[in-house]
Parts: sequence; structure tokens; C-alpha cells
Amino acid sequence: MNELQFGNKVRQVLNRGTDLDARALARLRAARGRALSVQRIENVPALAWADNILGRLGGLAGVSLRVLLPAVLLVGGLLGIYSWQQNHHAVEVTEIDAKLLTGDLPIDAYLDKGFEAWLKKQASS
Repeated sequence: MNELQFGNKVRQVLNRGTDLDARALARLRAARGRALSVQRIENVPALAWADNILGRLGGLAGVSLRVLLPAVLLVGGLLGIYSWQQNHHAVEVTEIDAKLLTGDLPIDAYLDKGFEAWLKKQASS
């Protein structure tokens, strides 16, 4: 049996189910009313809609947003840390240059290889 034949059989069975007498329809209507009257409304968390949205959006090519969002946040955090470190290094170099240009040092001090290490040690203390 193929899908089309199966679908036609299901349609026929469903159409036959609508031929109910008035007594059966009244009983069904009463049962539905009783079921609705005892139904309790359950409380849902405030952000349940967010899970609904994330669940519906399957992601890109099978990658779920539950995986994609933390990965994007991690990469963003790493870029922020890298930028902060580069800025911190630039500030250190600027401080060293300012000390060199404003200090009263002989020209031989600028030629000393350990001078930059000494300046960094002085700046850190």
C-alpha cells in the first residue's frame, strides 16, 4: 500500500466518524465541557518563550543555537582579552618612552642593553 492509498483510507475513516447521532454528539459535548472545567492552568517559567524560540530555530546546517551561542560568546571573550592585552602593552611602551624622553640621562644610558629591563622593573615597583 502506498502513501496515497493510505491517506485516502484515513480520510474515509475520519469522514465516517462525523456521522454521529444527536445523542452521541451531546454526550461528547458534555464530556468536553467536564474535561475543560477540571483542567488546571499550569504556571510556566517567565522565560519559557525563549526556550520555545531556541527549540524552533534548529540552527544552521544542524548546528544548534545551544552550541553556536556559547561558541560565539567564547570567541568574543577571547578577542576582548586579546584587545585588552594589546592596549596594556601599548601603555607600557608609552610609559617607557615618556620616561626616556623626559629624564636626564646621559647618551650612554640609551645604548645600554639592560636599560629597558631596568626601566620595566622601575615602572612595576
